[in-house]
Amino acid sequence: LIAADCTAFAYGNFHNDFIKDKITLIGCPKLDSVDYSEKLTAILAVNDIKSVTVVRMEVPCCGGIQTAVQKALDASGKNVSLNVTVISTDGKIKNK
Repeated sequence: LIAADCTAFAYGNFHNDFIKDKITLIGCPKLDSVDYSEKLTAILAVNDIKSVTVVRMEVPCCGGIQTAVQKALDASGKNVSLNVTVISTDGKIKNK
């Protein structure tokens, strides 16, 4: 699970619906000054990961986390399933 850090505060049932039984990474592409794709590529390269779930907010700045994950998946050369869930600003799942 790779989530924008604000999603856990916006979506009340975040832990039960997303974190349970998953390794979780969080970040904020707007406020963190780091290239997530490099770190994620390294993680993907050395681990046997079957799928990645991205949980992000519907706001434009959260698109960066999804882009970084896609870039890392492409760079890793691995065939890993990617699922994206978008949380609305009123705390509801917008799409899954």
